[in-house]
Amino acid sequence: MYIEEEMKNQSIFLHIISLIVNSKFITNDKESYMTDKLEAILWSIALPGFAQLLNRKIVKGIVLIFLEFIVNVNSHFNMVILYSFKGNIKEAIEATNYQWLMFYPCLYMFAMWDAYKDAEGETPPYSYLPFVFGAFFVTIGLMYSPSLKLGQILFGPVFLPILSLIPGLLVGNFIKCILARIKVQ
Repeated sequence: MYIEEEMKNQSIFLHIISLIVNSKFITNDKESYMTDKLEAILWSIALPGFAQLLNRKIVKGIVLIFLEFIVNVNSHFNMVILYSFKGNIKEAIEATNYQWLMFYPCLYMFAMWDAYKDAEGETPPYSYLPFVFGAFFVTIGLMYSPSLKLGQILFGPVFLPILSLIPGLLVGNFIKCILARIKVQ
């Protein structure tokens, strides 16, 4: 029963994602763009969907906020954050619903990428790669977070994925630079 309910919830989640990608209500009006890519990234860090609202992509913004809320609640992410910041890593691991929390890195990084590309200014070729590899490495960090220790420290489901973002961004930027050089030649 529990597995069937989880599969139904995940199916609904995936259907909502497809609505975002295929939405015909998303504007492409250049006048609605933000003035700064950094602002877009910072609002997306605050909450996925905020930058889309500022870009006047209302449907996309509301859907991203809704998805963030659904994943957050089903993964118990706020409790996981609370336990982690209080140093209760074992409790954070026990509270985590990994089946749901594994959606979070991709949703989070997609919202940042989408806000970044829609913000004013040129979007360089392959600039999506740091976001993609960031999401990938954070997801890998999340999968290993219940057991992987760095030295004697168990970082858990909040801090290990955050640390995993750094190599993800570095690898993504490295590949972006290589592909940009190949394209120029």
